Amino acid sequence: MAFFPLTLNHLLAFLAVYVLYKVQQRLSLSARHDAIIKEHGCKPVRRFPGVENPFFEWRFLVNTMKAYRKHRLMELVQDRYNRLGYTIRAKVMFRYIYHTVEPENIKTILATKFNDWSLPDGRKRAFIPLLGQGIFTSDGAAWQHSRDLLRPNFSRTQVRDLDTFETHIQHLFVAIPRDGSTIDLQDLFFRLTIDSATEFLFGESINTLAPSAPAQFHADFAETFTRAQAKVAEGARTMGLTNLLHRAQFKKDAAFIHNFVDRYIERRLKLKSSEDVEKAGEDRYVFLDELTKETQDPLRIRAELLNVLLAGRDTTASLLSNAWFVLAKRPDIWANLRAEVDQLGSELPTFETMMEMKYLRGFLKESLRLHPVVPANGRMAIADTVLPKGGGPNGESPLLIPKKTVVQYHVFVMHRRKDLYGDDAEEFRPERWETIRPGWEYLPFNG
Repeated sequence: MAFFPLTLNHLLAFLAVYVLYKVQQRLSLSARHDAIIKEHGCKPVRRFPGVENPFFEWRFLVNTMKAYRKHRLMELVQDRYNRLGYTIRAKVMFRYIYHTVEPENIKTILATKFNDWSLPDGRKRAFIPLLGQGIFTSDGAAWQHSRDLLRPNFSRTQVRDLDTFETHIQHLFVAIPRDGSTIDLQDLFFRLTIDSATEFLFGESINTLAPSAPAQFHADFAETFTRAQAKVAEGARTMGLTNLLHRAQFKKDAAFIHNFVDRYIERRLKLKSSEDVEKAGEDRYVFLDELTKETQDPLRIRAELLNVLLAGRDTTASLLSNAWFVLAKRPDIWANLRAEVDQLGSELPTFETMMEMKYLRGFLKESLRLHPVVPANGRMAIADTVLPKGGGPNGESPLLIPKKTVVQYHVFVMHRRKDLYGDDAEEFRPERWETIRPGWEYLPFNG
C-alpha cells in the first residue's frame, strides 16, 4: 500500500476546498432564509441595547444571577419586556436566544407548529440523568409514546377520587401547631404532596407527615429527591453548564432515587401479569400497576414514574404555598372562601361539589395567573420556522427563527400584561374569573 506525503500544497488545497464548502453552505442557508422571509413577510426582531457588545453577555448573566439569588428573577425579566417589547433577542453564551410573551407565538410553538420544535439540549442534559427518558424529557415519537402510555391513567375517574388524599390531609392538620407558633407551611405542603404522590404512583406512601416518624429510608428519599431536583433545576437554568458542579453528590443522589423506585417496580413486575396484579389484593388505583400492564421495561417504567412524581409534587405544593401566601395578607379573600366552604356543613367535599365552588375556582385560577407554577419555559427550533409576531419596529410582523435557535417564553410576564388583563393585572382579584374566558394568554400548566 503506497503512502503519499502531505505537502504544503496539499494542505492549502484542502483548506481551499473546506472554505469553498463553508461559503457555499452559508450562501445556501442565506438564500433559504431569504425565501422564508419573503414568503411570510418577516421583519427583524428587536434586540437588547448593546447586544453585539461582548461585555453585554457578562452583564446580562451577572444581573440575572443576582436577581435569582435575591428571588427577584421574574421581576427583572418583566422589567426587560416592559422596556424592550414583547418579543426580543439577546446573546447568551455566544448564542442568540429569543424571548417572547406573545400568546400567538406560544400557541405556535406548543400547538400549531409543534413538530418544528423540541426541548432545548440544555434541558435534556439537566433532566435526563435523574428522570430518564419520560414524558417531560422526550421529543417526537418518544414523547408521543409516553403520552399514549400515560394518558389513560389521568382520566377524570382517577382525578376525582379524593379518598387517597384524605389521610394525608389529616396528617397535615396534625402537623400544624395550635399554640400560635410560627410554622413553615411550604415545607409541610411539599411533604404533603410527596406523601400523596408516592401513594398514587407506588401504592405506598412514604408518609413524611405521619405523626409517627417515617422510616429512615423513606425520609432519606424525600430529602434526596429535593436536593437532586434543585440541581436539575439549576442545570436547566444554565443550559446544563452547572452539571459539572457537585457532580459526585448528584450522581450519588440519583443512584439512591433510582434504587428506591426500582424496589417498587421489581415488586410489581414479579407479579408477572395484569391478572396477578388484580389478584394482589389492591382494590384501589395504583399508577405503577397500570404501567406494568402496558410495558415490562423497568427503565421505562422508572422514567415515567419519576417524571410524573416531579410534576405532581412541585406543581401542587407550589400552588398551595402561593395560595396561602395570599391568604395570609388578604382577610377579605379568606372570608369569602370561608363563607363558600361553610355551605358544605359537616360533609367532606367531593370532586363534584368543588367544581361548583365558583369563588374557590376563581381564587385558584388567580393564584395560577399571578404565581404560575411553571413561570418560564422554552423550546428549540429543529427546522427553520416562523413565529407570527415579534418582527418589525412594533413587533407585529412575522419573525424568522433559524434552526437550532432557542425561544424562551415567560408565562409569569404574559399573565401580568395590562393589555391582556386590564389595568388591574397586577392585582389579585378572583372575581375577574366570573367574566373572563382567556385562551393562550392564560397558560398555568404550559399548554
